[in-house]
Amino acid sequence: MTELLVLAALGAVAVCTGVLVFVVDSMARATFSLLASFLATGAALLVMDLAYLGLLTVLMMTIEMAIMAVFMIMLMMNPAGLMPMTMVHNATGSAIVGGAVFVLLTVGVWTTDWPDRPGPQPDDATVQVGEAIMGDYMLVMIVVGVVLLATIVAAIALATHRGRYDRFGPDLDRREPDDPVRGGLPR
Repeated sequence: MTELLVLAALGAVAVCTGVLVFVVDSMARATFSLLASFLATGAALLVMDLAYLGLLTVLMMTIEMAIMAVFMIMLMMNPAGLMPMTMVHNATGSAIVGGAVFVLLTVGVWTTDWPDRPGPQPDDATVQVGEAIMGDYMLVMIVVGVVLLATIVAAIALATHRGRYDRFGPDLDRREPDDPVRGGLPR
């Protein structure tokens, strides 16, 4: 009974923070609302004894949202995505499409003749899911992760045409910085 109450509470937190993604008025707040929703979902998976999937959800979503926050701070025109902006575009059309998809999926779930599970239940379903998802590809996934990280770092390095010290010359010997836009800090 306690497990059911915890699952219900985590589900409510996941849904409420998921709704907040579309209610808050900045990208940073939407990012952290989405992170809270994924953390509640991961915690629910942990409560259901799906340790692999729960930890995978928590770790992946935490890292993903942290990277998104770093990119917002670095690259967005407004400071760290905190400027008010709408998170919903074409509200009427998206509500109609979302409602139609919800109805379609609900009807599909309740009208499908689901097959009965043949055979005995496995000893450890988490191990089976892990083997089914990764299997022989674990080394490939590790290499792909490193390559993606290197790609992100290289893309940022190539996208910035000059660093913070380039304004003082290649030998850092300029007395005044060569800024494309004059201004700077008052002295």
